[in-house]
Amino acid sequence: MAIVLGPNRYGKAESRVVRIQRDTPRHEIRDLNVSTALRGWFDAAHIEGDQSAVLPTDSQKQTVYAYAKQAAWDTTEEYALTLARHFVDDIEPVDTARVEIEEYAWERVTTADGAEHDHTWVRRGPEVRTVAVTVSGAGAAQRTWVVGGVKDLTILKSTGSEFRGFLQDPYTVLEPAADRVMATSLVAGWRFSTLEVDWDEAYASIRQALVATFANLHSLALQQTLYAMGRAVLEACPEVAEIRLSAPNKHHFAYDLARFGIENRGEIFHAADRPYGLIQATVMHDDAEDAGPAWESFTGLV
Repeated sequence: MAIVLGPNRYGKAESRVVRIQRDTPRHEIRDLNVSTALRGWFDAAHIEGDQSAVLPTDSQKQTVYAYAKQAAWDTTEEYALTLARHFVDDIEPVDTARVEIEEYAWERVTTADGAEHDHTWVRRGPEVRTVAVTVSGAGAAQRTWVVGGVKDLTILKSTGSEFRGFLQDPYTVLEPAADRVMATSLVAGWRFSTLEVDWDEAYASIRQALVATFANLHSLALQQTLYAMGRAVLEACPEVAEIRLSAPNKHHFAYDLARFGIENRGEIFHAADRPYGLIQATVMHDDAEDAGPAWESFTGLV
């Protein structure tokens, strides 16, 4: 039986890039964590140790910083698209490039008179915006996929959630809950069907749809909530073909205060760290194309 080299790629992970635009007295900031990965004609590097077709990962890092300055971009998606196209179009052995970016949000400091400060910010978090761009092929046959996303979007509702009527077996000890705390730290990725998108506006619209649906839906289960959140995104943003959601159930258990003679009327909880339920779902248009390359993750962002 022959042994052959299978799929492979290489790149530079987590280059931390901060760009501050100083064109006007009011500065603008973008704070990014950029990872790149290349596929192509690299068999000789693996089989023979021949590096003649290999662009060093250090060169990829230097390109990330140079393009942050030289490329014309206003949004993180535009920056990722420019980087990925450069690697495919300008580096001959490369036939596919993937760029994954985490974007860390900052909000302006408000001065004593209520005005926003021109060049001072406070870091927001832990929520992180994500972007993954894959470019493959050359010329008219070139394909491009853009996946936007968010991770560590932590949401909690103190009521409006229940979980009962579930299947039981000999090991079931969980009591049905007619009114419970529901909380999660959401990871979501959404694939765009077009590149004609106002990227920042789309992110804001999608985030609003996710959060509002979580808040307003009376939930019978986290599964139901995830589907409703995904459906709301597809309705709010027609440019999205599909969305994938991963939601750990961050359990909050009512703490037993009765042993101290104290009544607990759904006010004091133990926030359990682990183990936790993990609910995942994909919501998509029924005619959405298969887009496997869009979801290949280099650093696990999506």
